Amino acid sequence: MYYEGDMMTTNVAETMAKTHKAISIAEFFEKNKHLLGYENLQKSLLTVVREGVDNSLDACEEARILPDVYVELQKGTTGDNKFKVIIEDNGPGIVKANIPKIFGKLLYGSKFHRLRQSRGQQGIGISAAVLYGQLTTGKSAKIYSRINDGKTHIYELHVDIQTNEPSVVGEDTVYGSGHGTRIELNVKGRYVKGKQSIYEYIQETAIMNPFAKIVFVDPEGEKFEFPRAVEELPREPREIKPHASGIEFGTLLRMMKNSKARIISGFLATEFSRISSEKAKELCVLANIDPKVSTTSLTRDEAEALHDQMQKAKLQNPPMDCLSPITAKPIEEGLKKELAPEFVTAVSRSANVYSGNPFLVEVGIAYGGNLDQDGSVHLMRYANKVPLLYEQSACAITKSVIQTDWRRYKLSQSGGSLPVGPVAITIHFASVWVPYTSEGKEAIASYPVIIKEIKLAIQEAARRMGVYLSRKRRANEVEERKAIFRRYVGELAGALHGLTGKDEEKIATQMSELIEEKLKTMVLVEEPEDSGHDAEDLKDVDNEIPDEDNGEKEDGE
Repeated sequence: MYYEGDMMTTNVAETMAKTHKAISIAEFFEKNKHLLGYENLQKSLLTVVREGVDNSLDACEEARILPDVYVELQKGTTGDNKFKVIIEDNGPGIVKANIPKIFGKLLYGSKFHRLRQSRGQQGIGISAAVLYGQLTTGKSAKIYSRINDGKTHIYELHVDIQTNEPSVVGEDTVYGSGHGTRIELNVKGRYVKGKQSIYEYIQETAIMNPFAKIVFVDPEGEKFEFPRAVEELPREPREIKPHASGIEFGTLLRMMKNSKARIISGFLATEFSRISSEKAKELCVLANIDPKVSTTSLTRDEAEALHDQMQKAKLQNPPMDCLSPITAKPIEEGLKKELAPEFVTAVSRSANVYSGNPFLVEVGIAYGGNLDQDGSVHLMRYANKVPLLYEQSACAITKSVIQTDWRRYKLSQSGGSLPVGPVAITIHFASVWVPYTSEGKEAIASYPVIIKEIKLAIQEAARRMGVYLSRKRRANEVEERKAIFRRYVGELAGALHGLTGKDEEKIATQMSELIEEKLKTMVLVEEPEDSGHDAEDLKDVDNEIPDEDNGEKEDGE
């Protein structure tokens, strides 16, 4: 029996049901563009440039081509904070069929499902820039692509908000030699100079990508060239399979469902890194599962037991050739080229693991030269060779720098702040999956093991700087003493001449040589370098870090 109130509730539910509909990804980001870095005009213009340059560098590296990247900003004709952004590279180009989806469909790309280091990860960046351009100016993006087949494919397109599919406005093919990609976007933004500017982004990119040549033309028509410092690309990263220690239970269920392996032991051995056939059988036995049972017939309880054993298993760390470190020497060359310091050093750490994901840390320190003498150090943060210019205080890199006691390395520092001095610090975090704190990709999450690795790399580079500064201080002291002695050499030589009758000039020369020889030893004495790590700096994180690097070999390896 239904009452009037029940009927009213039913009618309301049916009315509400008619309003329910799916939301496309493009529609979601249209209303939430701040999640992707488009939260104000200054940052939005920078984000557009960054996404285009990152794509160009990634494409060139993957094709093993030394990158030449051209960036130009042209002022809009109406003078209302509108710009035409042009980014062109000498990469491999994009085949005609893929151009519309790469630039006109969000969450479309080749990198999301691959476990290997790359700048982009999610297939959102450049298509989101296209979306932002059409939202703020109403104009489509124009793309030119050459793949060395004698043709240039030209597309004019935008993103269909309702379907998250590319909408092609115009298409053409003309003759043109060579290879590369060019994109032209009309966007609303605000161009600034100084901190968090496009110039700063490109200069920092040139430092940590010293194998790239970048040309930047600003809205006033001024041209800036950032030449290549090294002629060799970093090693090419290789794709790896997931590591069992970082897999979520739901992901395990999905992988079993989609696997081509027929039995569970075969699934473990083929779908995960560092699990041999023997180890797969051992995990099944520990979970009370028949190693030959079909992946499709495994119960949920059995799958949960297997997942539990996978997390407990002592497995060798995942392969580290999935990473592409810049290495110390190129980092030093990049710093020298752009900053011209009087001293530079760099450290490239061995790889480690967080939540099953390989990562490594590289640190470069430059001192003196034209660097600011009075302000805080210039900290440059990077993730997979990309500069991070915003959200500095929320980043694991910044926290690691602040937590380091820089007074040990001859720099002044107040509690809870960056050190002060004519120093530039570059810190590069490289990983198959960077744990960003947000979709804006501006800060790295503070995993304890990540904090520890960053601090160890900082300390190794900072100790070298400390030794250099100690030598410099002693050299200055020696010069001061030399000046004092030289002041009295003439008088002393004259007095000795009067007492001994020997040649006064010869006495002065011998005394000067003696002073030089005795004082030279003060500079040559090397300050002992700390052979261990700074335990005081690390004590806060040591107890929090899980034993992720047990290094145990698999059976049969």
